[in-house]
Amino acid sequence: MKFIGAHVSCGGGVENAPLNASAIQAKAFALFTKNQRQWTAPPLTETSIAKFKHNCEKLGFSSDHILAHDSYLINLGNSDKDKHAQSLSAFIDELWRCNLLGIKLLNFHPGSHLKVLSEDDCLKLIAESVRYALNEVPDVVAVFENTAGQGTNLGYSFEQLARLLELVDMPNRTGVCLDTCHAFAAGYDLKNAENYEKVMSDFDRIVGLKNLRGVHLNDAKGILGGKLDRHDSIGHGSLGNETFERMMKDTRFDNIPIILETIDDTIWKQEIAQLYSWCE
Repeated sequence: MKFIGAHVSCGGGVENAPLNASAIQAKAFALFTKNQRQWTAPPLTETSIAKFKHNCEKLGFSSDHILAHDSYLINLGNSDKDKHAQSLSAFIDELWRCNLLGIKLLNFHPGSHLKVLSEDDCLKLIAESVRYALNEVPDVVAVFENTAGQGTNLGYSFEQLARLLELVDMPNRTGVCLDTCHAFAAGYDLKNAENYEKVMSDFDRIVGLKNLRGVHLNDAKGILGGKLDRHDSIGHGSLGNETFERMMKDTRFDNIPIILETIDDTIWKQEIAQLYSWCE
């Protein structure tokens, strides 16, 4: 069974996220638990926490299908001592916020080497940071998101994602979120049916389908391998409708949150309905 939703607003309080998800007939959703462009935020109140949990239960959202996203400011690959400490502290806070809300999955971009570290040294620093943070906060799973490979961002290859999982070495507390736009931009051809099967086979062989904890379902404005991190609405970009229809019929994506981050939130309800129609 597919659990499809979108990255919804939590304006006015995190408790509003499940309401916004229900309004677009989603069965899953993503959210920021704080302002994603600020380092700090007021602590979650007991009232907001209770209302969030109540609204999720009332509207039928399981914690298995809620995919929180951390702040865009965090870079666990920054080797500058003070800046790394700031990122690590903020990441731990994000984990705690998820823990308090009963959210199991925290999605995040692995980090960037900023042309200071080698890629492998940066992967080691990221993994060390994630392991430290997970030992500080119980229960929440750290979900590495694949990137487009834009700039100095890491996590653009299946091998790098597998390396991070190996280095953290906490299999019950780590996983991967597959972003379709990012994968295509990084050179993984999800559009061609034959190549799609190869990509998924390679993902299973290198990363492991058992580690797939979520999907970001986005069409792409750029070309295959262009490293352009620019999302588009379903069927309006380079991937096209056939790619997403194929994915909706693929049982490898059952029972995990499938999240739209497409560019026009006014049509999310229609996009979700279209995606569900392809599941039939």
